[in-house]
Amino acid sequence: MGFGSYDESEQQEVDADFDDDDAVKSGENSHDGSIEFENGASSDELLDRLKEIKDEDDA
Repeated sequence: MGFGSYDESEQQEVDADFDDDDAVKSGENSHDGSIEFENGASSDELLDRLKEIKDEDDA
């Protein structure tokens, strides 16, 4: 077989060997709370720091 070729026999469906009971339930770990984050820096301080980081990358 050449590059990009495939054997059609390899494209058959795979029978999964697990039960739905073994699967992760997405609603099982839901979170209805909230989160707050305060870093103590002003927007100007953060923008100045971002500019410094970008200047370091250009150097």
